[in-house]
Amino acid sequence: MKLTTKGRYAVTAMLDLALHNGGQPVSLAEISERQDISLSYLEQLFSKLRRAGLVTSMRGPGGGYQLNGEPESIVVSDIIAAVDESVDATRCGGMSDCQDNKRCLTHDLWSDLSDQIRTFLSDITLADMTKRRGVKQTAERQNQKVEFVTNSTTH
Repeated sequence: MKLTTKGRYAVTAMLDLALHNGGQPVSLAEISERQDISLSYLEQLFSKLRRAGLVTSMRGPGGGYQLNGEPESIVVSDIIAAVDESVDATRCGGMSDCQDNKRCLTHDLWSDLSDQIRTFLSDITLADMTKRRGVKQTAERQNQKVEFVTNSTTH
């Protein structure tokens, strides 16, 4: 199975956006600081997320991104698909040409696993993730770190 940093970072950034979804746009610089993801990489990801209709952007001072819909309606599989990721455990990309252009012995096993992963990720919303205790604790720690850094640089 191949889920690259592109898919992982997209889900992380969208979860950060859901956690800070207070009616005001969230800047990519804030997400970058909290999640330690480069700003230029986030710009690339959010361009794709915007084209997929998962976020909306607002320009100008105080601008940034907001979820395009409620966190209950955005599933992890849609985020991964929006950044051109596929969750596929087969060697052949599901084409059944795994061994000398023919189906390999374990093709069905890996294909079934891919289906299970897609189903699992389709059943998890951003709202589900925001309710997890570990996620809340991590977000609080990250917010404190960013507040500390911000206060230290302004004094």
